[in-house]
Amino acid sequence: MTLSRRRFLTIASAACLSAGVARATPYRWNGIALGARAQIILDHPDAAAIATRAQAEIARLEGVFSLFRADSDLMRLNARGRLDAPAFELLDCLAVVRRVHEITEGRFDPTVQPLWQIVAQSAVQGQVPAARDLAVAKDLIGFDRVRFDSAAIQLDEGQALTLNGIAQGYIADRVAHLLRTEGISDVLIDTGEITALGVYEDGAGWPVTIAGENAPHLLRDRALATSALMGTVLDGAGTQGHIFDPRDGTLRPRGAKQISVSARSAALADGLSTGLSMAHSAQEASDLLSIVKDARLESFIT
Repeated sequence: MTLSRRRFLTIASAACLSAGVARATPYRWNGIALGARAQIILDHPDAAAIATRAQAEIARLEGVFSLFRADSDLMRLNARGRLDAPAFELLDCLAVVRRVHEITEGRFDPTVQPLWQIVAQSAVQGQVPAARDLAVAKDLIGFDRVRFDSAAIQLDEGQALTLNGIAQGYIADRVAHLLRTEGISDVLIDTGEITALGVYEDGAGWPVTIAGENAPHLLRDRALATSALMGTVLDGAGTQGHIFDPRDGTLRPRGAKQISVSARSAALADGLSTGLSMAHSAQEASDLLSIVKDARLESFIT
């Protein structure tokens, strides 16, 4: 059983060296980021130093969003129900969450965390969650009850948040911002959700192939996120996925086998793909996305 979503980070610059200079062997950094294998591949004279700074940024953001570190901002918020003077990144991400929650008509809601914990813990023990525990957890769902501003984030009693359906994309956005400040304009960033800046060697964009498809999608200054209802399986029987419907607490919602959404922002694409994985058809997903100027449905597999 896999309880955490695997995230693999690749940063590969296609055009950082001056024209006419022979391409050297790309620099590679391998390590752990957000609890999963990570890799940075960078073709730049100062690649090692840049990768070190990117690594430090990932580690810093892990201290904000991690559900596995007891000292992270998110874990302290969940434990206390309130977080004073929250980090800018947490507030910024919650603002994106609010937008995605509205766009998806409640299909994306991070207050599903207590329900997720009950189902996941029961699966670890090989048990079926108690109906009473499920009912209590379902009553705690409701992002509209989360209040936040620069002074504090306040949850209703018993509520807890998971940002696993959007934080990967948000971190990709932050790493992209860091690399832009380093003067790097052509780069692919993969934190489980992909951000493609600039162009690849042929100047047409970055070719990204979605699992289950053959033809690549060319991305240029866009992000691509993919979600699947059964992307992570919580039980030994392989019937319980990791995405629940927060609107009514349905544990096995009907929707896409896999959905991919692109947008300018990786956080936006990430949250939308998570929420719209519960759309019953490509048309329904497209209709919901139609109000988002810079987002589009790239793939919908049933």
